[in-house]
Amino acid sequence: MKITIPGVPPSLNRVAGRNNVWEYRTTKKKWTEMVVWLTKPQRPPKPFEHALITITYFFPTAARHDADNYAGKFLLDGLTQGGVIVDDDLKHIETRIRGEVDKKNPRTEIEIEEV
Repeated sequence: MKITIPGVPPSLNRVAGRNNVWEYRTTKKKWTEMVVWLTKPQRPPKPFEHALITITYFFPTAARHDADNYAGKFLLDGLTQGGVIVDDDLKHIETRIRGEVDKKNPRTEIEIEEV
């Protein structure tokens, strides 16, 4: 299963921390709910027990991006809440994070494979 989300979520450096608690909550809710909504048409009948999840960010620029700041927390929470995966803990998922550049169409692609 694959979903495409317009845009790229903000770096955790931008939204995490005590000074940004409301921005963090708002951003988390927005991205989590977007994943839940976009997975509805292809949601499996039963959540995947074990899944390989590949997240590819297509950034609008070639600037440096640290992988740990784009680990996919909001996206993985959406897959769990949306019933695609049982849980986003290490017992149930393996993740791959990739970064590409697409100046004309920045987006986030999430591929979920049951393993």
